[in-house]
Parts: sequence; C-alpha cells; structure tokens
Amino acid sequence: MRPTALVVIFAFLLSTLSIGQSPAPSQASAGFSIDNIDKSVDPCTDFYQYACGNWLKKTEIPADETEWVSFVELYERNLVTLRSILEKAAAAGPNRSVIDQKIGDYYGACMDEKAADAKGIAALKPELDRIAAVQDKKSLIEAIARVHLVGPNPLFNFYPSSDLHNADMVIAYIDQGGLTLPDRNYYVKDDAKMVEMRKHLAEYVTTVSTLSGQSAQQAADAAQAVVRIETALANDSMDRAVRRDPKVRDHKMTRDQAIALGPNFNLARYFSAIGTPNFSDMNVSNPEFFTKVNAVLESESLDALKTYVAFHLINGSASWLSTPYVNAHFKFQQALSGQEEIQARWKRCVDATDNALGEALGQRYVEETFGPGGKARMLKMVDALEKALDSDIKALPWMTEETKKQAKVKLTAIRNKIGYPDTYRDYSKLEVLPGDLMGNFLRANEFESRRQIAKIGKPLDRNEWQMTPPTVNAYYSGSYNEIVFPAGILQPPFFDKAMDDDVNFGAIGAVIGHELTHGFDDQGRKFDPQGNLRDWWTAEDGKEFEKRASCVADEYSSFTAVDDLKLNGKLTLGENTADNGGARVALMALANMIAQDKSGKAGAKINGYTPEQRFFLGYGRVWCEKRRPELSRTLVNVDPHSPGRYRVNGVMQNMPEFQKAWGCKAGQPMVSQNQCRVW
Repeated sequence: MRPTALVVIFAFLLSTLSIGQSPAPSQASAGFSIDNIDKSVDPCTDFYQYACGNWLKKTEIPADETEWVSFVELYERNLVTLRSILEKAAAAGPNRSVIDQKIGDYYGACMDEKAADAKGIAALKPELDRIAAVQDKKSLIEAIARVHLVGPNPLFNFYPSSDLHNADMVIAYIDQGGLTLPDRNYYVKDDAKMVEMRKHLAEYVTTVSTLSGQSAQQAADAAQAVVRIETALANDSMDRAVRRDPKVRDHKMTRDQAIALGPNFNLARYFSAIGTPNFSDMNVSNPEFFTKVNAVLESESLDALKTYVAFHLINGSASWLSTPYVNAHFKFQQALSGQEEIQARWKRCVDATDNALGEALGQRYVEETFGPGGKARMLKMVDALEKALDSDIKALPWMTEETKKQAKVKLTAIRNKIGYPDTYRDYSKLEVLPGDLMGNFLRANEFESRRQIAKIGKPLDRNEWQMTPPTVNAYYSGSYNEIVFPAGILQPPFFDKAMDDDVNFGAIGAVIGHELTHGFDDQGRKFDPQGNLRDWWTAEDGKEFEKRASCVADEYSSFTAVDDLKLNGKLTLGENTADNGGARVALMALANMIAQDKSGKAGAKINGYTPEQRFFLGYGRVWCEKRRPELSRTLVNVDPHSPGRYRVNGVMQNMPEFQKAWGCKAGQPMVSQNQCRVW
C-alpha cells in the first residue's frame, strides 16, 4: 500500500529514479552567480545556454548521480545536515528523547552493513514463508494483503483518498498496479530499448531467485513467470497520459460492485485481511483493469502467482538485504538511470530514515535550518504571487466574467503550508529496535499502511502534509486545494535571504507561481475550491481553455528530449502550463513590488542587468541541468515534467516580457511565431 497515492499531487519536480549523491557542493556554487552565464551566446537565440552555459561547461555528473540539477545540489546539502542530526541521535545515551531514540536507532541499524550481510535473505524469511504456505488461489489474496502492508504493491494498488465528489470525506480506492518497470510502455512497446529493459528485468528476477536458493531452472522459470504476468497487467493498464484526466479515474461504486468486477481477486477477503474499517462505497480508478486481469488470475498457476508476489516482496526489500541483493537491485536500476556507482550507505540510510520517520527527523531538521523569519518572508511572497495571479485572471481576454468570479473564489480558498506542519506526526506506536534493520523497515511500512487505512470513512485531515520538512520539492494538491513548500526547498538557489528580490522572484517566486497555476491547469481546473471534482467553468470558457492548452501540448511535443525521443506534450501539459503561468505571474509580482518601492532602489541595475533580466537569470539558474541519457529516456515515459532546457526555453519563447527585457526580435528562436498562453 502506497501512502503517496493519498491525494493527487502536482509536485514541482518528480523525484528521479534512484537519485544518488556526491560530496556536498559549496554554498557559493549552489546559489545564483553571474559566473554561470555564457556571454558568448545570444540570450535571444538560446537563453538556457546563455544562463547556464558556463555552469554546464564546468559541471560533471558525479558517478553516483543520475543527474545534477538545483534540486539534487540542495538535496545533497540537506543530506549532510540530516546525517549530522542522525549520528548524534544514534550515539546519544539512554536518556535520549523519544524522537532521538527512534530516528537514531533506525539510522544506526541501517548503517550496520555487517549485520545485514550476516542475515542475508533470512531477514525476510518469515514473510516469504507466508507466501510459500499458500495452498490455493483464494487464500493467495491474504498473502498479497500482507505484502501490501509491509512492502510494495503486487497485482494492484489499494489506498485511501478524498472522495472526488465529497472532498471532506476519505474513501477507499483500488487501482491498477503491480509493475516493476516504471510504466506500461516498457511491456507493450517493441522498440529496441523497451525490449532491452524487459531483458534486464528477467535477468534481475533470475539473479535474486538464484540468490534466494533456487536452482538455475527454477530461477529461469521465475523470470518467465514475472515478466509474463507483469506484461499481462501492463496490457490491461490505462495509459499514463490518459490518466491525467481525473474524470477517467472517477468510478465510484458500492463495495459489492467493486468486488464483483473481478471475482478472482477475492477482494472481500483482501479487505478483511488488510484490516479496513467497515465501508460501503469506494472508487475504482480503472474498472477495466480488474475485469480483464480477472482472466489472468484464472489462467496463471498458483505457483506462478506465488513466485510473482514473492519477487515483489524481495525487490521491495532488496536495498536492505545482504550486499549481493543490494548490488543486484542497483544493477537493475542502473539500466534505467545510467547511474555509475551506488551512493554511500550513509546517504541511503538518511533517505530510509526520512521515509520511515520523516516528521520526527523533520523536527530536528527544522530546528537547525528554518526559523520563523524564513516562514514570514515566504508567506509575504506567496501573498504577492496570489495578488498577481488574481490580476492576471481579471485581465484574461478569453475568459468570461462568470468563470472569472469562480476562479477568484478558488484562488482565495487555496491554503498555504510553509516550512513544516503545525502538528507533527505521532510515531509513539512504531517500535524501532537497535540492530534490527529489516524488522524496523517492515514495521515502519506497516505502521504507515495502517495509519493510512484507518482514514477510510473519516473526515479528511486538511492539516496533514504529503512531504516531509527536509524534502527539496513543493506541490499543489487538487483534493486539498493547497500549495505546500517544505523547509527543504527554501534555501539557495530557490530562496536566498542574501539575494535581491529580482533573483528570488525568478527562482522561488516562479515556484510559488507554478504551484498556484496548478490549481488552474488541465487537471487542477476540474476541482472546485473545496477539492471536489466539479466543472465550475462555462462551456464556452472550457473550450477556450482546451484550445490554449492544446497549443502548449503541441508546442512541447515538438521538443526532442534525447536522441530520437520527443517529449510527450500531453503527459507534460500540466507542468508546462504551470511553468509558463508561474513565470508570468512571478514577474507580475516583482513588477508590482518595484512599483510600490518609493526609494527607487528596487528598479536599479545590478551587475549591469535590469531587474527583469535578473529575474529571468534567476529562473534559468534553477533549471541548469545535466542528465544521463538513460535517465532521460526513462523520464520521457514517466515524468510529467519537461527537461530543464525546455522548462527554460519553452517558457521564454512564449513570453513577450522576456523578449522585451532582452531586446529579442521577431524570427529569433526565443520568439515563437505561435506563442502559447493559457494564464
């Protein structure tokens, strides 16, 4: 069971596959500097190259990284801070606080590589024995329920989320799932790269099966079974771009109706085994998946299904088993990401502790890095961006007054969460034992799964956060109608207390504008101020929006991501809309601030650049990026965000404000002949 499925989240950056780290960069290298600029390039020809050219020349992707971009740079610095907190907590004596005991012992057990090597697969044996003991297909669902509680989600996904038509209440959801490769395309497409990745999957299954004691023939059979079953699941899954429309995932029905969709799933036994509260209604995001996969469960043998479920449990736990399993898992991830070396164990253990005890660790992180002053300044910027977006909506020539009034209501209702929760999560019932790495990992997963399951049938807790305080990211939630900025992202180059407002508005200001715009992108616009899936647009305005959104989708579909692969403009539509709208709104907010400054200092040049030019340079600095080609190929299939080059140039070529600031002329590359604008 995956708690991240709780709400529809539009994050500013997708966490990339198996992100590794390198030695922490200096603070100076992380912030804005004109030294990153390549003045040999005409900004009107390629602004990304102009803003990032020198940075690109002197930056190399560390061997344990899949990419190097502002998010990863800042994340790396946060890791160093978190490591210091965890090492102190692990070394402290018996008089530690409850928080320090839990985070310290979790981290300490994770760092004990010798103990993990000594235990090997035996650390997972009780869970594997449950699967092995299954005698018939009907009872297999109970073993699957157990795996959902403590690890990954074989076969399908089950989670709580707010009711699409009554956002104040949480209901149960079931959805497609059960794949190891990142997307259905890896199974259904037959181009050379996809065929190669299926071979990598088969090799990985063979390796871990052999490590677990199976014969060569048994391991080969296991690989065939896993790939065959997952291919069937993929064939019956909905395309990722199609799923962007929340209406196609809106299928509320009674509990009994959902159970009847696929009798071979034995969902009644599943709900009992996983311990759900009593409920009568639920949402089935993809009903066809359950009706079609029902036949797969009929045709596959019990042994093949057990093999598939056991593999998912091992795969979900491989990073915390003995070294051969860790290496096998990393080798498989390498094929997807291109990462050359596995990251240091301490970094992996910091991540693991954040995943398991994020709001406990986050308390200590906030104490060290984020004070009330930072929160106050951020709230002031958010207010400025909201006023700018309000002005933008009022001035839209294509929207009727009726829809503008409704948009104003929604904008006013957006909640702002900055830095950290007002009330931290209570982990007192989670048992964390020194020296018990796998036990702690499984118990933490089960603790979170049961915490999520307990929400079913209860009012939505709108104070809950979906990211931990140290996270270098931000998001908008349509179900909650809120924007969230963890403390982790509120540092250079996004937010620099020592930097002028021109640059800060181009960086964190554009992030704020991006998240606010998500409330009105192709997905967010379909939710009302309370988070209900409700069409509050006039039919005329809806058509006008779709026409403008299609322009953005077509524009970005023309961009080449890597080699012969084009971006998927429909998959990236929401993020591209938010990038374009966010930059425009942030620049409006900066202009408003300059206009209100009576001293005249706010409009002065710095280092020869006007405020508007520094705004765009600050924006460009955030997206200076190097990626491995393997990662770029993977992200084309799964990432709703465009690569950094197009998050910059795609926006710049659509902005007359940019062209005015830099004196660009018609016909130059940064002046699109068919400029797209939604917001």
